[in-house]
Amino acid sequence: MVEFSVSSSTMKLYSHPMSSCARRVRLALNLKGLEYECINLTPLEDPELSKINPMGYVPALVDGTTVVSDTYAILLYLEEKYPQHALLPQDLMKKSINYQVASIVSSSIQPLQNTNIVNYIGEIVGPDEKIPWAQFHIRKGFVALEKLLVNYAASYATGDEIYLADIYLAPQIYNAIYVYNLDMSEFPILLKLNKTYEETPSFQQIMVET
Repeated sequence: MVEFSVSSSTMKLYSHPMSSCARRVRLALNLKGLEYECINLTPLEDPELSKINPMGYVPALVDGTTVVSDTYAILLYLEEKYPQHALLPQDLMKKSINYQVASIVSSSIQPLQNTNIVNYIGEIVGPDEKIPWAQFHIRKGFVALEKLLVNYAASYATGDEIYLADIYLAPQIYNAIYVYNLDMSEFPILLKLNKTYEETPSFQQIMVET
């Protein structure tokens, strides 16, 4: 059982090696050059986790006496407290695209391909339906993302800098390809972005960590 505590001088991130949500926070922390202790919870069912996050999920961040849970809340907190390497562009239109990408991934894709949900589908419908279920919902979101990014994507999702959209996209595309074996041929923009992510050291480091 992990010991959970606050008020330490070292920032702590409660995580899981394969959690795409936690990977997003680790990407942001690394991009901002922040030192932190990553505490991997395996298994996730540590009853003490609810003391940090009432939902009992990762990620959860402890920064001194401040405790923040939920990926989106953590990223916004980090952006306000630690402005180095901004996660959002100054341009209002590009900023709105970043918000929309994050929203599509976090509300319309990730929850529906979450391991708990996919396993539940396997239990109530049948094990052969797990992968098709995940692929269906990922594809639906990716179709929307391709349309959204068509006029903005360059080296990264909204230009030549890494922003919030990339932090959300990289783990989700990784899951689509390597976990759920989604045919990516109809998503040239996302494929191009994934190639960039795989060649970017900050993304390489996080995506291969287990």
